[in-house]
Amino acid sequence: MNIAVSNTKEIALEQAIERHLTGTITEELAAGASPTGPFRIGRPSDFDARLALDTALLWEFLKATQGKALEKLKTRNPADWRAKILGQFDKLVRRNGVLHVLKKGLPVDDAHFTLMYPAPLASSAQSVHDNFAANIWSVTRQVHHSLANPNESVDMVLFLNGLPIVTLELKNAWTHQTARYHGRKQYRERDTKQTLLQFGRVLVHMTADTDEVWMATKLAGASTFFLPFNKGHNEGAGNPPNPNGHKTAYLWEQVFQPRSLAGIIQHFVLLEGKKTNPLAKKTLIFPRYHQLDVVRKLLGHAALNGVGHSYLVQHSAGSGKSNSITWAAYQLIETYPESLDLPGARALDVPLFDSVIVVTDRRLLDKQLRDNIRDFSEVKNIVAPAMRSADLKAALENGKKIIITTIQKFPFIIDGIADLSNKRFAVIIDEAHSGQSGLAHDKMNQAMGGGGDPDEEDNQDKILKAMRARKMRGNASYFAFTATPKNTTLEKFGTKQSDGRFQPFHLYSMKQAIEEEFILDVLANYTTYKSYYEIQKSIEDNPLFDTAKAQKKLRAYVERSQQTINTKAEIMVEDFVDNVVNKKKLRGKGKGMIVTQNIEMAIRYYKAVQAELAKRGNPFKALIAFSGEKEVDGIKYTEAAMNGLPEDKTRSEFEKDEFRLLVVANKYLTGFDQPKLCAMYVDKKLQHVLAVQALSRLNRSAPKLGKRTEDLFVLDFFNTTEDIKAAFDPFFTVTTLSEATDVNVLHEVKAALDEVGVYELAEVEEFCKRFFEGEDAQKLSPLIDTAAERFNKDLELEDSAKIDFKIKAKQFLKIYGQMASIMPFEVLAWEQLFWFMKFLVPKLKIKDPNQDALDELLEAVDLSSYGLERTKLNHSIGLDISETELAPQNPNPRGYRDDEPEKDPLEEIIRSFNDRWFQGWSATPEEQRVKFLNIIESVQSHPDYEEKYNENPDPYSRDLAFEKIMKDVMLRRRKEELELYKLHAQDQAFKSSLYQSIKDALRRAA
Repeated sequence: MNIAVSNTKEIALEQAIERHLTGTITEELAAGASPTGPFRIGRPSDFDARLALDTALLWEFLKATQGKALEKLKTRNPADWRAKILGQFDKLVRRNGVLHVLKKGLPVDDAHFTLMYPAPLASSAQSVHDNFAANIWSVTRQVHHSLANPNESVDMVLFLNGLPIVTLELKNAWTHQTARYHGRKQYRERDTKQTLLQFGRVLVHMTADTDEVWMATKLAGASTFFLPFNKGHNEGAGNPPNPNGHKTAYLWEQVFQPRSLAGIIQHFVLLEGKKTNPLAKKTLIFPRYHQLDVVRKLLGHAALNGVGHSYLVQHSAGSGKSNSITWAAYQLIETYPESLDLPGARALDVPLFDSVIVVTDRRLLDKQLRDNIRDFSEVKNIVAPAMRSADLKAALENGKKIIITTIQKFPFIIDGIADLSNKRFAVIIDEAHSGQSGLAHDKMNQAMGGGGDPDEEDNQDKILKAMRARKMRGNASYFAFTATPKNTTLEKFGTKQSDGRFQPFHLYSMKQAIEEEFILDVLANYTTYKSYYEIQKSIEDNPLFDTAKAQKKLRAYVERSQQTINTKAEIMVEDFVDNVVNKKKLRGKGKGMIVTQNIEMAIRYYKAVQAELAKRGNPFKALIAFSGEKEVDGIKYTEAAMNGLPEDKTRSEFEKDEFRLLVVANKYLTGFDQPKLCAMYVDKKLQHVLAVQALSRLNRSAPKLGKRTEDLFVLDFFNTTEDIKAAFDPFFTVTTLSEATDVNVLHEVKAALDEVGVYELAEVEEFCKRFFEGEDAQKLSPLIDTAAERFNKDLELEDSAKIDFKIKAKQFLKIYGQMASIMPFEVLAWEQLFWFMKFLVPKLKIKDPNQDALDELLEAVDLSSYGLERTKLNHSIGLDISETELAPQNPNPRGYRDDEPEKDPLEEIIRSFNDRWFQGWSATPEEQRVKFLNIIESVQSHPDYEEKYNENPDPYSRDLAFEKIMKDVMLRRRKEELELYKLHAQDQAFKSSLYQSIKDALRRAA
């Protein structure tokens, strides 16, 4: 008895794809079926394996669309016109790839043949529509492509006018064959000398099963690099269930449709590399699914909804945002309204946007945009920079369609957008990339003698601040790209849901990027060190101190000392040499970054690292990066002077193999893409967005160097694994905002500020009147100075009242500054007070009542020993896969709390501090000193001490001698000091600390 069951073999998937594209299948053609879909069914016998062409369809296309040019060529070359065309085609494709001839056509003698008619735009003439319809799209199954092995075939090939554009190997998970393993393996084992499989002969090689799709643009045997082409599922890898068919049906139902493929060829596929490079040295870029999807959804929404919208794109660091931005920028120029009643629509055949403004701090993006648009556009010089509102106007008058500016200059461009109200703009904000550090000081504030706000702004804050002054105008749409949206960014650019929450318009999560192996998991190999210290009280009296502040001050004191930095630098260099250099990670090209708390610490670390390298005979070089000039110990330093090269060359010099370590404070923690980075040494508080951005410097994949997750290593001296998990969790999957910020808190805060009497409302109004009329700063200063004098002296406010006023003033500035451009209404009094307070706050002097006592604290103690204890070794930090919902701004007014701080005598603070940080071994402080003294005496009495150490001028051999002496001493003492010997033998951090302390003691004794 025969029972009909479903066909679940590989051929069933072939047939399903063929039927969807053509309306029938090859097996039904013999029975008289004919294709009804947009694709034809190609015959395998028409495929020329030597040229990788369906010659029958090529001749059919040329005869039907360019018969006159073909006849002209035939007349002049009656015997070999076909050979002439095919020979010229083969020569050009070998030199430039099939993409070139698809876009540029094929010149043969005095004829020029178009090999692909582009998809029409709304403004295109009817002839463009007709030409596009004349393209012949075809799919051929079982294409025998190999001259060396005629039985070998590719499951499916898609052709355009006879030219191959996509190869497809199919697998079926139901028969235990997967694209991820078997499909990729099959491509890797194929003979890449065969024409069809040579680089550039097709646009992309794909392998698919019913669950996943993978792609590669260059077949290179075992080293072929495949990327996923999947939609993502549950914010991770893979594809969601499809209620109507296979999970991967989007590939043939959407991506392979003629309009879609034509758009990919025209607007997405890129051949990157120097013009002078041969084809083999170039890189072919085919968009990944999330890149294709976000650009098309942005364009589609703009066409359906017009101008005046905001979009938040949350795409993981390292996921290819540069290309997504480039593709979006170019195509937004040619986005047309679907109907005339949309905001900003002028005509159905007139683009929505006059110009696209790209706001970025990435220098490389400027060049990338220019190069890519040169490939895409017939009109070449349509990109221009703009640093002032006048530049914006000039660029538009000169026909520039894409205008690039920086985050620092964005406020001037905002003014220009408002002034040019008859123009329509698409503003793309690449906010998450700034390779610089420091504050953007307000010019007027500087002119009036005001200082900078001590709270540093990141790029999201700067963008919102620039947009604050002007409400969202109807003549601009904003497209913000970030991996790490803050709550204010979500509220500004996110999409508001029916329940009041704000969500990103499009998501490509860190979780998906890691699971798809596009970026590496920087948290997979995380080691933390806990510093432990002993602080010795150096005065007899026992004053009381605020415990929490004292502990914080003591730690800062210890961490800043050169002794501490030397110890850590020794561990860092030793680890880097042992685990990166000697192990030849990344094929001997691995690099490391040392992240420090501030510029002073960076300078001290750099000097300590240089000293450590000198001891080792300078096996490689280190660089330092910081902005501006910094004075340390009475000496002024700059990045250029310390590195011995111009500041703008640091990035490119670090690319060279001789430079392996880079010491930074804030600069290069964001926006610095160096795929060779595989180790990071952290001695800085990392939290929130900064933690994700800084550690993500390591996650860039480098397939050519064989970079894997296990090559990454983070050694953290400052943060706990719990700290880092808390920072990464919100951005691992999707980030949303629970509700809008309640701005009514501004009423309460303003009322509390008004009541103190520091300013009169008439003074606030007068200041704003003069300020916005552009009066000289000298005329504004008296109004600010009068209010500042009341606060500082005339009102005789208590210290606690002053602190309370300044906290509330800064809270007002922060909340109003971030919310002004979002609020659906205007409150003039808030706007005026904002501008007045902006200049007043820097002049308000407050004093911490405990500051003097804390300063005395550092004079009351000295650092008697320092060590490090490894607390988590190669720890993998697991992140929370659930959606993270951020809360809006704190709706409660803030102020000074007059709680009595917990106070302890100095002796108790020192004891608790040592209990907390000095847990290296169980000896009492006095016992530790006795042991130290005994070790010192043993070292000094060692037979090699005088000649090989004490009197040795060579630091490298001197250091080696010291290591040998210490090993001998510790070996001899192991019976009487077993605990000490175990720590010395088993804990590298303890050993380094011990050796450093002995050296310091010997130096003092000398």
